[in-house]
Amino acid sequence: MSAGTVSRFDVVVIGAGAAGLFCAGVAGQRGLKVLLVDHSEKVGEKIRISGGGRANFTNRDLDVRAPQRHFIGDNPNFCRSALSRYAPQQFIELVQKHGIAFHEKHKGQLFCDGSSQQIVDMLLAECAAGGVERWQPCKIGNIASTGSGSYQIESSRGLIETPKIVVATGGLSIPQIGATDFGYRIAEQFGLRVVTPRPALVPLTFGGDAWAPYAELSGLALPVRIETGAKKEKTAFLEDLLFTHRGLSGPAVLQISSYWKPGAPLTLDFAPGVNVAEALGEAKLRSKKRIANELAALVPSRLADAWVGQDPALQRPVNEAADKALAALSERIARWQITPSGTEGYKKAEVTAGGVDTRDLSSQTMESKQPGLFFIGEVVDVTGWLGGYNFQWAWASAQACAIAL
Repeated sequence: MSAGTVSRFDVVVIGAGAAGLFCAGVAGQRGLKVLLVDHSEKVGEKIRISGGGRANFTNRDLDVRAPQRHFIGDNPNFCRSALSRYAPQQFIELVQKHGIAFHEKHKGQLFCDGSSQQIVDMLLAECAAGGVERWQPCKIGNIASTGSGSYQIESSRGLIETPKIVVATGGLSIPQIGATDFGYRIAEQFGLRVVTPRPALVPLTFGGDAWAPYAELSGLALPVRIETGAKKEKTAFLEDLLFTHRGLSGPAVLQISSYWKPGAPLTLDFAPGVNVAEALGEAKLRSKKRIANELAALVPSRLADAWVGQDPALQRPVNEAADKALAALSERIARWQITPSGTEGYKKAEVTAGGVDTRDLSSQTMESKQPGLFFIGEVVDVTGWLGGYNFQWAWASAQACAIAL
């Protein structure tokens, strides 16, 4: 491109992830001249690595009448408008139209039978059908409002002019695939508020000596009930927990991490649905087995050994144990309280909580208070549960925006 030439487009979408690809495709197919720009050579990297390489692309259980049950943010109701107008079933129909086979794992989570690359290829095909022009890799420099209802964008491929910009640059999670704070910087440049970003859907860590007795449980997985918060703020999940060398992970911890506040404890029930005190009380009346053996009927034996190993009063046959010792053990199994020292950070976080403040965006169109500037997907202060909810927000916010363009 020779110096001085300006490329003009009806809309420029910045960020070729889930939301950006989908928005560009829909807008292009609605007759707009669309440019999709990304600083990376690859598109849809988060889609590609999600769901163990099978892309958990949506969740059938999303309740469009009360989507705020599965989403957090300073205004959890903000996402309702877009999610109710583009439901999981509509994305499923697109997946079926492209002949992609999928299955439900559990709790409404849908995964490709084959590779997640199929979803990326589908979105690229939708962009091609809309005649979307793609510039990759292409770095974006200064963005300025011309004052006459359009924007000038400096890029590594030349100057671009457009009346509408869609920012779909995601959050800070997984920097190794190119995550940056670009979207937040653009928002702040145009006077929009940003809710402080933080890692979400992230493993939790536990520091120092306090964790030493449990580090040897690394690799152990089991179903638990996990909760955090007090009174009205209390949130709980029934999911699988995984012990790691540095702390706790698995779906239970990823889910609760979005609600956990630094300094707050977690309460874990390692035998949900079982009355441990009653079970050990009955065992005391009929059994001469060691306490660890009786406990291993209720929880994995490695966990039973670790718990009993910390207290000499428990290293004996169950019929010889003091009632007080058994009661204390039951309480620890059913209500173990532990306070995380922190999280594994953005490197291991699946998503970023916080982002562009929804008070400065239209829930109908995703347009900001700055006319012609739109924000969609993860860059917005809307964060879903684990299990396909964040992708559904990407599709729904992209669709709402594309129709408004």
